[in-house]
Amino acid sequence: MNRIPTIDPTTATGQNAQLFGAIKAKLGMVPNLMRTFAQSPAVLQAYLGFGAALDGTSLPARVREQLALVTAETNGCDYCLSAHTLLGKGAGLTPEAIEAARRGDAVDTKVAALLQFARAVVETHGKVSDEALAAVRAAGASDAEIVETVAVTVLNILTNYTNNVARTAIDFPRAKPLAVAV
Repeated sequence: MNRIPTIDPTTATGQNAQLFGAIKAKLGMVPNLMRTFAQSPAVLQAYLGFGAALDGTSLPARVREQLALVTAETNGCDYCLSAHTLLGKGAGLTPEAIEAARRGDAVDTKVAALLQFARAVVETHGKVSDEALAAVRAAGASDAEIVETVAVTVLNILTNYTNNVARTAIDFPRAKPLAVAV
């Protein structure tokens, strides 16, 4: 049960009603995370705007989903693990690629380096070592991709922390624990 109540889309008014209408049109539902964010319409709008802006990065949707998975795993966010397991499948990730991303790995060496870098960003609160930065660059990541990875990671930290604080009820198929995933 949520520790922060969600806003019901059927009774929402004003800005929340407008935002929920757009979310439902795009996703077919209003996920519980967004219902929680709607406690502050400004936060919900900021989340949606930041996510839409990141769709314009050079990182493909599949890589952004892999980054979301490693971030959720590192932060212990069951809600985001469940949501991004489903979204990752929709972006073309296999069950094996989803499990690998959660572990910070990928078949593509540059993507693996980006995932490891994202995990380092989370674990060090952004104070990554010179070696971590050199490793992601050595794998072929551009400075733009590095900055985009930080941005995608930060957006996912927002969702992870909100879900962990709120204990958001999971409204996606529940992801299995990593030890038995796939």
